[in-house]
Amino acid sequence: MPDVFLITGAASGIGRHLVEHYASPAGGSHRILAADIDVEGLQRLKAATGFSDEQVAVATLDVRSPDNWRAVIDDALDRFGDLDVLMNVAGVLMPGYVWEFDAKQVDFHVDVNIKGVMHGTNAAAQTFRSRGAGHIINIGSLSGLVPVSGLTLYSATKFAVRGFSLAAAQDLAPHGVSLTVINPDAVATPMLDLQVDYEQAALTFSGEAPLTVQEVREAVDKALETKAMELLVPFGRGLIARLTTFAPAPLTKVAPLFKKRGIANQQKAKQGR
Repeated sequence: MPDVFLITGAASGIGRHLVEHYASPAGGSHRILAADIDVEGLQRLKAATGFSDEQVAVATLDVRSPDNWRAVIDDALDRFGDLDVLMNVAGVLMPGYVWEFDAKQVDFHVDVNIKGVMHGTNAAAQTFRSRGAGHIINIGSLSGLVPVSGLTLYSATKFAVRGFSLAAAQDLAPHGVSLTVINPDAVATPMLDLQVDYEQAALTFSGEAPLTVQEVREAVDKALETKAMELLVPFGRGLIARLTTFAPAPLTKVAPLFKKRGIANQQKAKQGR
């Protein structure tokens, strides 16, 4: 059973929940290096959980920096003597139509969501391949299977994450290293809260209800157990998203219906704040 985890995006949302769960007795009391660019968020995590440094250590990580990635992986090896699993959770999202974003937003999405995953996977792959074992889990999105209007940059970057991950999984399999890309629907996290006030993000809210971080963690549990190359969460919505890739043109006809539903759900979310 893997013991030492490196989890990015650990200061909030999915990443924080994964740290809290897997470091707890219920989650296996794993040793974890929790990494994020948000130093204050990491300190709040430590203060709230009370885990010792031997159980949960924290590290500042800018996923855009290959050198920072190498240093953090070396930190995990130095602290714990090993590294078994990398969970690439960190990501960014800013709603916007194609005519609205600027060059800085393009670079930010590409640098964090795509390059960050690539740099992290590359650094971990070097360590894991040398010993013939290890598991990389990349958090993608169902918006990486179906193009989402209004989340144009985010959707594009998640398409890249999925393609990169599936190719990298094939690279690594002959060397005893597993890679799983998990593609969840919208998840109840601060990233979702950010989208409530943006009409451009209406399609994010077009489902019945957002996933919980626990449901994403259950998918991570399944990935650790089965070493599956790809998981869709939930499977039914994921299957529909996958089918749309065969015929994307009809999306332009049905999207307004889903958008109308999403706007109504956004209004409910605003009232519930």
